[in-house]
Amino acid sequence: MCAIRDYEGKPFDLPKFVDPKTGFISNKSKDGKELLALELPGLWNGAMSRWNTIFVEVPVSTFNPVKTVNDLLREQHQ
Repeated sequence: MCAIRDYEGKPFDLPKFVDPKTGFISNKSKDGKELLALELPGLWNGAMSRWNTIFVEVPVSTFNPVKTVNDLLREQHQ
């Protein structure tokens, strides 16, 4: 869960949570060729700097990601 409003209902100023000095190098591939990519601040890799983050373990049965349109055809999404 991600809250975009504070306890008073005011929207967070999300750009102030971006740390432009944060990023990482990841392994990617394009057209079968391996390459390294510099990933700059996005939602998880730097744009949530100075947020309070709490991780909660949930049963695997509750995790049903949708990464393609075909994932929506799975029983869990009916």
